[in-house]
Amino acid sequence: MEKETFYITTAIDYVNGLPHIGHAYEKIASDVIARHFKQRGKDVFFLTGSDEHGIKIQKTAQDLGISPKEHCDKTSSEFKKAWKKADIDYNRYIRTTDTDHEKLVQWAFEELLKRGDIYKSSYTGLYCNGCEAFLSPRELDENGFCPIHKKKPQEVKEENYFFKLSKYKDAIAEHIKKNPKFILPKSRENEILNQLKDIEDISVSRSKNSVNWSIDVLSDSNQGIYVWIDALSNYITGVGFLEDKEKFMKYWPCDVHVIGKDILKFHSIYWIGFLMALGIELPKTIFAHGWITIDETKMSKSLGNVISIDTLMENFNLENADPIRYFLLTTASFGKDGNYSDEDFKSKVNADLANNLGNLLNRTLSMLVKYFDGKISFSGNSYIDKELLALCQNTVREVERKFDYYEITEAIEAIIHLVDITNKYVNDRAPWTLAKTDLQACEKVLYNVLEVMKYTSILLYPVIPNISQKIYNQLGFNGQIKDIQLKDLENLNLKIGQIATKESIKPVFLRLDSEIAQDKKKK
Repeated sequence: MEKETFYITTAIDYVNGLPHIGHAYEKIASDVIARHFKQRGKDVFFLTGSDEHGIKIQKTAQDLGISPKEHCDKTSSEFKKAWKKADIDYNRYIRTTDTDHEKLVQWAFEELLKRGDIYKSSYTGLYCNGCEAFLSPRELDENGFCPIHKKKPQEVKEENYFFKLSKYKDAIAEHIKKNPKFILPKSRENEILNQLKDIEDISVSRSKNSVNWSIDVLSDSNQGIYVWIDALSNYITGVGFLEDKEKFMKYWPCDVHVIGKDILKFHSIYWIGFLMALGIELPKTIFAHGWITIDETKMSKSLGNVISIDTLMENFNLENADPIRYFLLTTASFGKDGNYSDEDFKSKVNADLANNLGNLLNRTLSMLVKYFDGKISFSGNSYIDKELLALCQNTVREVERKFDYYEITEAIEAIIHLVDITNKYVNDRAPWTLAKTDLQACEKVLYNVLEVMKYTSILLYPVIPNISQKIYNQLGFNGQIKDIQLKDLENLNLKIGQIATKESIKPVFLRLDSEIAQDKKKK
């Protein structure tokens, strides 16, 4: 039987800096997926959070003259504020300093030790502080630098505990090959299979002399549990693996881990090895998205090109984050790298949200007011344009198919295509001309456009929840659009009677840099 629940996670952000739109991209995409599956009647659990241990946080806190926990408390609260502004509707924000998580990490470490999958050994290796990982010489670029952080790793010699990852490499490879949806986009699968060929056992602890801001190894007071068992285990802590077995059984296995492409190896190899060793069922899909660059340059504090949700909302005087959500998810296919520039942002959201979507609703309701006093006097199949209705129903199915593979951008494109065709439908039938010769035909055209807007508002709700709610209300519906499921669409009828007045028709999205928007900014 198909699972009635849907469990989605994001990567947990390392709270050594403030949130920016690169972080937001992943959280917004995951929020859109979560909202879509709620529309399909799923009981959704959406987990996000912060990664709060490690040497970088320890050093930053020392420099600031505060404790690592104080630093984490302050920074994680900034992430929570940012996600509230971006309308991220998560079920739990997990912190790796949470008591239930620390307890689970210690249990997992001791369990793996007991099973013989963790052993102690002296090791000399190349350690990248940015990755918080040991790298093999094969993983470095031609200059001997970490390919991601462009810095030379330090040679570190320590006695640490190691996880027998090499023991599981064949089983991991077999699982990937047998499960075509396990790594998405599919194009990333070979990358992981190639990395698996050279995989070695990995360090899962650090000496307390090197890193003291970590979760203690219960059976060895000189060692702290190293980042990957700590960070990755949040996905089972979040749904109550130790604390609430009933909840865990309800939501696990995870339907999709949404992560950045730079940490795909840790999720599709390390995490899977840990789960296999612990005898825990594997997640269904790991989806690796690309990065958001700024004017074709990777975001970097040193370059000073880091942009936050706050900055964009303030600079463009946005009343909510809908335009940002829309742009980030349409600038490039989800899974590939996207780019942000002010001009692209203005151009895209003005074209799609103001000119295309907003104007279609505005001019249709305006004609309804002008020719019919804002009233709908009919409802039912006799007025439905069967071709347009079939296109709406096909769009619903197409959107569902795209979301089954987390192809968010393509799903949005399918909805906007429906809007494009409807704009052409209006232009071809010219209801303003029909109003002079055949009022009933004019009324029928307007009715069908409003039917399309009903479908469009609900399909776009996961992406632009605030704008969709405005459209929904302007169509005469009461209540919350979030409560409408996709299966309800065909039986959700426009109400007969007054749905619009001249005063009630307002733009659902003000063009950026428009006169109205500028006047609003001045006020």
